Amino acid sequence: MQKSALRRIQSLIYSHKILSAIMVTLLVYGGYRAYRSATSTTGETRYLLHTVERTTLVSTITGSGQVAVSSQIELKPKASGEIVYIGVRDGQVVGMGATIAQLDTTDAKKEVRDAEVNLESAKLALEKLRKPAEQLSITQAEHALVRARESKKKAEDDMLKAYEDGFNNVANAFLDLPVIMTGLQDIFYSTTNTINPGQANGDFYTSTIRIYDDQAETYQKDVNEKYKKARADYEATFANYKSTSRFSKTPVIDTLIRDTYTASRNVAEAIKSANNLIQLYKDNLADHNIKPAAAADTHVALLTSYTSKTNGHLASLLGNINTIKTSNDTIGNADRSIRESEESLTKIMADPDVLDIKSAELTITQRENSLLDAKQRLADYFVLAPFTGTVAKVHIKRGDSVSSGTAVATLVTREQLAEISLNEVDAAKVSLGQKATLTFDAIEGLQIGGTVSGIDTLGTVSQGVVTYIVKVSFDNQDSRVKPGMSVTASIVTARKSNVLTVPNSAVKSRGNRSYVETIVEAAATSTRASSTRMLGVRSLTPPREQTVVIGIASETSTEVTSGLKEGDRIVVRTFAPTATAATQPAPSLFGGGAPRTAGGGTVRTQR
Repeated sequence: MQKSALRRIQSLIYSHKILSAIMVTLLVYGGYRAYRSATSTTGETRYLLHTVERTTLVSTITGSGQVAVSSQIELKPKASGEIVYIGVRDGQVVGMGATIAQLDTTDAKKEVRDAEVNLESAKLALEKLRKPAEQLSITQAEHALVRARESKKKAEDDMLKAYEDGFNNVANAFLDLPVIMTGLQDIFYSTTNTINPGQANGDFYTSTIRIYDDQAETYQKDVNEKYKKARADYEATFANYKSTSRFSKTPVIDTLIRDTYTASRNVAEAIKSANNLIQLYKDNLADHNIKPAAAADTHVALLTSYTSKTNGHLASLLGNINTIKTSNDTIGNADRSIRESEESLTKIMADPDVLDIKSAELTITQRENSLLDAKQRLADYFVLAPFTGTVAKVHIKRGDSVSSGTAVATLVTREQLAEISLNEVDAAKVSLGQKATLTFDAIEGLQIGGTVSGIDTLGTVSQGVVTYIVKVSFDNQDSRVKPGMSVTASIVTARKSNVLTVPNSAVKSRGNRSYVETIVEAAATSTRASSTRMLGVRSLTPPREQTVVIGIASETSTEVTSGLKEGDRIVVRTFAPTATAATQPAPSLFGGGAPRTAGGGTVRTQR
């Protein structure tokens, strides 16, 4: 029983295999027949027709570019100072008015306090002016006058000491400057202590490295120019110093201090230039595995010591100059305070009049304005976000010293746009307000609507091709889109409804004339229903050229404004055989390739 059942199962499986083989054979043969029918060459031309219809036609221009932000700004402080607070980090979203960074406000707050005190003093002066003089007011005015005079006296003493210190620093400078100038002379221009006998050291350095670096002569020229300038300033200032004593008048000493500072600075520049040339010599020889002359290291060491000395003198002299300036300013302020205190005391002792009261009121107004200015300067020490956006980059760290031109952070708006590059032909078709569809290489499937918001007035020429940047604003934002991503925009330049359209392949041109081909329906015979089942129709007469006037075009269709009517049949493709031959026998179902014609020809499709 079991063997009999097994044989029946095997017989059933075998029958299914035979049936499957027969079905596969039929399918392959049917496909082969269809292929032969489609590619059969009967020596006749066939035409694929299309019916003219009315539809909505959308003309677009496609371009690629990158994602950008609508606005980007480098945030810079309006004041100078040390950064004491940073309130953001890279990538942080901030609102308008958020504190990005803060500078040290110590001096600015002092100005505000002083302005507040001055304003309060002016108000008290007006109040006292309106009241009978009191002994307390008189005493206060007298004390203010005394304090102003004491302040002036102290400033005068400080300035005299600054002149004394300044003269001492000048004297110290001229203990070193002669030695330095002689050293520079020996290092570069002396012929008695040369590395190469008979040749100045400067010329030796230059001639040695000229073959390796064409900048050598430029460096030597810079040394010569700066040395000559330093030598001239040094000799003139030294002569002035020898004719001046510490008992000379302060303007004379003041000029001497400033001239010595300038001469020392020029000497420092000459030292730096000389060091640059020697270092260039050493670097070039090191690059070529050549040992520099031992004297080069000696010269560098001497120049380093000269640099240290000149820097010390520059710092001391600059300190004297600043102290003298500060003392002068303090004396000027004290003189003003003395005059004001004297006038105040005089007014207190005298009966007030209308003009005095108006003057006091005007002083209050001036002090109020000064307070507002001081508060504004205090606000300048805070760097605030001018709009809501994202901090792209923080450029500073706490403790850095910045000026009004230092970029603290880069802030970008959250609104993004696409910057698309178009050639001059396409750019001429684009206008503001046109709609667009945006796609992104990095984000598959994402489409964002957009609107043309800007077009470059000036194009960019590259290899004879003119391109223009078109800006497309996003209709909505997507957090996945990042600045700099590649983007493709399809801009709708024209849209027409209910217009006659034909496939682009149907429109042909000759000179300035556009035309389509039509076939008289009565002369056309469809071959699709015939036994040969070939594509298109046969025609007893060749196609006729129909002149048309075309309008806008999309990627697939063209508008026809004149020459056709709805329902007309036109040729969109012509099939013209190139060879006629008998078909060889069908290939084996299991062995052979695609069908061939006996003559080896193929059917060419003509558009």
